[in-house]
Amino acid sequence: MVYLKKQVFLLLIFNCMGSLYSQEIEGDWYGTLEAMKLNLVFHIEKKQNEYKATLDSPDQGGFDIPVDTVKFGDATIELVISVLNANFKGTLKDGYISGDFSQNDFKIPLKLTKDKSEITGNKKPQEPIRPFPYIEEEIRFKNGDVTLSGTLTRPNKNDKYPVVVLISGSGAQDRDESLLGHKPFLVLSDYLTRKGLAVLRYDDRGFGKSTGDFSKATTVEFSEDIESAVTFLKSRSDIDPEHIGLIGHSEGGLIASLVAAKDRNIDFIILMAGPGIPGDSLLLLQQQRIGKSMGMTNDALELTQKINRNAFDIVTKNTEEVKPKLRTYFKKTLDSIPAEKLPPGFTKDEVFISNLVNTLTSPWMRYFLSDDPAKALVKVRCPVFAINGSKDLQVPAKENLTAIEKALQKGDNKNITLKEFTGLNHLFQESETGLPAEYARIEQTIAPVVMEEIHLWISKQIQ
Repeated sequence: MVYLKKQVFLLLIFNCMGSLYSQEIEGDWYGTLEAMKLNLVFHIEKKQNEYKATLDSPDQGGFDIPVDTVKFGDATIELVISVLNANFKGTLKDGYISGDFSQNDFKIPLKLTKDKSEITGNKKPQEPIRPFPYIEEEIRFKNGDVTLSGTLTRPNKNDKYPVVVLISGSGAQDRDESLLGHKPFLVLSDYLTRKGLAVLRYDDRGFGKSTGDFSKATTVEFSEDIESAVTFLKSRSDIDPEHIGLIGHSEGGLIASLVAAKDRNIDFIILMAGPGIPGDSLLLLQQQRIGKSMGMTNDALELTQKINRNAFDIVTKNTEEVKPKLRTYFKKTLDSIPAEKLPPGFTKDEVFISNLVNTLTSPWMRYFLSDDPAKALVKVRCPVFAINGSKDLQVPAKENLTAIEKALQKGDNKNITLKEFTGLNHLFQESETGLPAEYARIEQTIAPVVMEEIHLWISKQIQ
């Protein structure tokens, strides 16, 4: 879900960017947060005797993040990124900017260079290497005025193939669901295609090669894009229209359920860490689990929950324009808390409050916070395979699998399979803590046992 992804970004990508001193400070600067193996690109330009900067985190799909403040003098650089509650202080010398990036209580060394070849990467051994032993086709399909671009893979033989559509999680995603240096959908589609299935994956609307405005869309519009994908697949002579399934990761699970609830011709759906509890409850649970695992005190956790719960209530219980009310709430609440007692991640800064208000009042967020996945799940009649990792801190397994099962049973669904994979995180990687900070450091993209179980379950449905 978009917020899940944004939260991972806010928790993980500590970064900012530096720029000044002379003409040589302008341009693109590359660096790596070694502790997380996150590659960063900083764009610096000079406008009317003033330096401006933006930040990209290509591994996470984050681009054009504004650097609010750029200070420089005597080769010393300081940059402030309010949306991340972060700052970077460094020194320009011999073609490098060396310093420390700080966010909340974290500080990590960061060295920037204009030489892209110096950037280190974290290898991802599961990523397939071309040429592939199957057909890979660039495709396009339309949903009204929106054109979705993607890739359809299928075995080489001339035949009609069962097909799965991969549905990405929150945030603007490319067809590979690229994040934190990983490409989960590339790895999964390669595995399933080699097993004899056709697989469709595509760039989200307004991202990659797809058109449309991502910022104005909600889960409903994303589900309509999937409906268009299904219509497109039914028109093809190489696809078996009787066996079209959906695999959704995180928010993609919500979308898969919405589509299957409306279209009884969907053959099956697989929910990979799909939510089963209401959006506002899920975010509170997610924040509590992540905060506790990061070592937040009980007092800080309780205060964070209180602040966010009240904010969510304002968003979900008011149908009118809520920005002024939410801004007043945050201003009054945060001003009443001594600075030293503010929970990690919160500041009294006006830019921080404004960014938080904009995030919580976006069309997608307002829908998500008010949505209960059970409303769609109770209408799903096709076979469902719901899976989670036991160390998933974003969509905790027990609470969500239980809710998914309850809703499906209420709808009298007779084909339900649930599985909790021991030791796996939200991305279905073998992990130590399950914290988002681990995602990029782990070489594994998806645990092989997960892909094997998915394939075996699908095989039973299409026999």
